[in-house]
Amino acid sequence: MLSEPSSPHPAPPSRSFFKTVLQALRGEHHDYTAEPLNRAVLLLAVPMVMEMIMESLFAVVDVFWVSRLGRDAIAVVGLTESIMTLIYAVAIGISIAAMAIVSRRTGEKDAEGAAHAAGQILLLGFLVAVAIGVVLGALAPQLLRLMGGSESLVTQGTGFARIMMGGNVTVFMIFVINAIFRGAGDAVLAMRTLWVANGLNIVLGPLFIFGWGPFPELGVAGAAVATNIGRGIGVCYQLWHLAGSKGRVQVRWRHLRPDMTLIASISKTAWSGIAQLLISTTSWVGLFKILALFGSTALAGYTIAIRVVMFALMPAWGLANAGATLVGQNLGAGKPDRAQAAVRIATRYNMIFLGSIGVLFVALSGPIVALFTHDPDVAFEGTRALWIVSLAFPLYAAGMCLEAAFNGCGDTWTPARLNFFCFWLCQMPLAWVLAKPAGLGPTGVYIAIPCAFSLLAIWSALLFRRGKWKEKRI
Repeated sequence: MLSEPSSPHPAPPSRSFFKTVLQALRGEHHDYTAEPLNRAVLLLAVPMVMEMIMESLFAVVDVFWVSRLGRDAIAVVGLTESIMTLIYAVAIGISIAAMAIVSRRTGEKDAEGAAHAAGQILLLGFLVAVAIGVVLGALAPQLLRLMGGSESLVTQGTGFARIMMGGNVTVFMIFVINAIFRGAGDAVLAMRTLWVANGLNIVLGPLFIFGWGPFPELGVAGAAVATNIGRGIGVCYQLWHLAGSKGRVQVRWRHLRPDMTLIASISKTAWSGIAQLLISTTSWVGLFKILALFGSTALAGYTIAIRVVMFALMPAWGLANAGATLVGQNLGAGKPDRAQAAVRIATRYNMIFLGSIGVLFVALSGPIVALFTHDPDVAFEGTRALWIVSLAFPLYAAGMCLEAAFNGCGDTWTPARLNFFCFWLCQMPLAWVLAKPAGLGPTGVYIAIPCAFSLLAIWSALLFRRGKWKEKRI
């Protein structure tokens, strides 16, 4: 029998690209251990980037509305978020373990093992989130004072901080369950979750902040109420899919019965992931403490700049997570060289993407910051912070992908050590020296950020090339 002749007019690359994008957004199931790597990266990256775009859009819209309440309100959000990063660190640390373990079981074609791990991760995450919420919610005003907030800031911000920290279970569980989805290759479900949750946040935020229509006027606390309602509904959406029959991971009641051996194994991987994030986030807390010495103007300007930077970094994390998922699944399938090639592709794409955004931020930092404040002093600080922090965006992109690769294989201690040396022993001391002894003020803090992240990227690349991460077993 004669074979069918190939088409004399193959589809152009642009048509093939958009066809793949549409497939990625439809959420079709694919075997990411067998798909061509460029296509596999794209299929995973598109929904992950879209997921993170919504997360970053919410952060920008949130501070846009809060900024209408004045510099103190912006500073309240900044101080509270700096404390919340500690909660995020624990949530993301557990999420790292979730994605690594679920992706490894998925690559091994062990659906029951993936579901059992997901159930134990849900149990662990919920209990930890509730415990954190009870303690930090009760201590909200004391924590704001500890961060250097004035009494007026504490008075204005206690409601916001208490709601955010006390209700952290909604944010916590969204992180953890989305990591399960991503590890299994169900990136579209993670994307849809954040579009539902943060879409509601964006709509409800101004309604509760300003009391539009029948809604109560809650001021800055209204932003926290909107966040918890939106993300709480997002968690319900996630649980509905986990309990369904169409997803790659299907959690049943039997998977929620405590398995202390597995919980201990998850905790071991999660602990070093938590340490990794705690080291990173406490360094940001340290930067806020240094900036607090220069007043609410510096805090407000820096908060605006960092929210804008996160608008760019969050989608870049989507590309990094695509690489991490491919690492876990391909190591599970016994294909380490394919895992390494996937990280290189994701890194290249990410450096191009984030480098382009960095050029725009450097060139347009003034007009961008002006969208969020009419206070000339705040705008000055925000503009300076934005363009300085944006200078090293390509290296940020590389560091993200390489650290995500280590996490994807379950080697969470390597990024933890990197973060310790680059952030605690480099970023914080350098920020202090430049800001105080060197007399650069807040500008010294801004300069320390790209210096530390550049060191992280270079060091990560050297360790990645050694290849020991390929031998990790979980």
